[in-house]
Parts: sequence; C-alpha cells; structure tokens
Amino acid sequence: METERLIINEIVESDKNAYFCNISHDKKVLETFVCRYCETVDELDFDHILALPDIFAVRVRETGEFIGIILICARGDDWCEIGYGFGSDHWNKGYATEAVRAFIDHCLNVKNYRKVYASFFTGNVASKRVMEKCGMRYDHFVQNEFTYLGQERDLTYYAITKEEFENGFGN
Repeated sequence: METERLIINEIVESDKNAYFCNISHDKKVLETFVCRYCETVDELDFDHILALPDIFAVRVRETGEFIGIILICARGDDWCEIGYGFGSDHWNKGYATEAVRAFIDHCLNVKNYRKVYASFFTGNVASKRVMEKCGMRYDHFVQNEFTYLGQERDLTYYAITKEEFENGFGN
C-alpha cells in the first residue's frame, strides 16, 4: 500500500531496531498502544512480531524510515478490528490518519470485510481524532475490557462500513 507520504508493507527482520525504538521502547507509545515495554532490543521477541498475520510496517515514503505499525488485531466473518502504533517522534504529523485511511481501504476492498472497527483507550483524544478523520463513527463502549499496566482499561470503539467508506465518509 502506498499513500502520498507513506509506504505500508511487510515488516522484515531488519526492522527490529526501528520497531524497538518506535514501539517497544517508547514509553509514550506504551500509554496508548498495547505492547510489551522492552528496556533493551535483546528483550524484544521480534520473531513473534514477524509471525503475526496482517501486521505491516508504516514507512516514510521519501526515506523508507520505519515509523510505526498497523495491523488487523481481531476478525470475524465480515468484520475486522485494526490497531496502530507510531513512535511518539512521529505524532501530530498526519501519518496515522494517512495510514489508517489506506488500511481501512485495504480491509474493505482487498480483504473484503464489510465493517472495520478500531478502539482506543478512553481519553486518548488523538486516536479518537484519527478515527473520526477517517470517517469512523462511535460504535460502542466497553468498561473495564481488560487490565493493562496494572489498570482496568475502558475501550471506546469506532467503526466504518464499506458503504460509508465508498460514500466518502473516509475521505
């Protein structure tokens, strides 16, 4: 997948250090994206990451720099849930919105899902805005869905259907 500024493609072994720096070792990311914090790159089980289905690297098109990930984290017969995480150095630049929009298109028009969900920790206004900019709308709220970093976490879910996306909600 390519956008104006990004390439979204397979994660490869040579991405390990960049993944560590932008995801697993970035404590700001840990507050917004479910992942295991690693103090050193040797703690990172990158083989596990490489084995995940439907996980992609997000790279800056101009330089090839790895800045984040996007993935399908749950799925049903006609729906999927996506997740994304970007290194905090790359926040507030529009990269997440650009990547999420392209990935929603991929899920609806290549993977042929009828509906795409995404969720955020309640209070994560930036992730909520990304979803809204991509045409997603509030779907439901789950209180205390799971425990993460020793806290019960509420999740707010947004969604978009294939019809909504095709009718311009995602643009």
